[in-house]
Amino acid sequence: MALHITGDDAADQVLDSSPFALLAGMMLDQQFPMEAAFSGPAKVSERLGTIDPAAVADADPEEFKALCATPPAVHRFPGSMAGRLQELARIVVDTYDGDASRLWSEAEDAKELKKRLVALPGFGDQKARIFVALLAKQCGVRPDGWEEVAGDYALEGHRSVADVTDPDSLLKVRAYKKEKKAAAKA
Repeated sequence: MALHITGDDAADQVLDSSPFALLAGMMLDQQFPMEAAFSGPAKVSERLGTIDPAAVADADPEEFKALCATPPAVHRFPGSMAGRLQELARIVVDTYDGDASRLWSEAEDAKELKKRLVALPGFGDQKARIFVALLAKQCGVRPDGWEEVAGDYALEGHRSVADVTDPDSLLKVRAYKKEKKAAAKA
């Protein structure tokens, strides 16, 4: 796969090379610009020396919180997201032996994958559906029923991070989200 989400080749390479980084980026994608959220795993990797889930889970919580808060911060809310990121890492270590890709590769189908995702910290129904679409559209992971589970996010268009493939598509996704927020306020 060759993701182009962050606008930074090195940060995108971290997402490409680490299933946990991709999962963590999706978890961080809330109340924060998408490309900054998905750059978070690269920041953690640079500062911690790895994005390995065991290392993240086992890091001293206060030191990890400080690492996440160091400017530029990993997230707009670095303290709470540091805790959530460590919790996510612990689940990946304890449930999937440290291999985040097992979360989707061992799911019986897309419904089971969605159920697994919703059980993770920071993942609700919508985020799980977007992640299923991201895996299918950009990573070639297409469990049975993925289109049904992903819903509108499976469609062609520029609705979410699943549709970001270059700077132009990022702008189109931003415009779509802005339009949806304006419509919701009206």
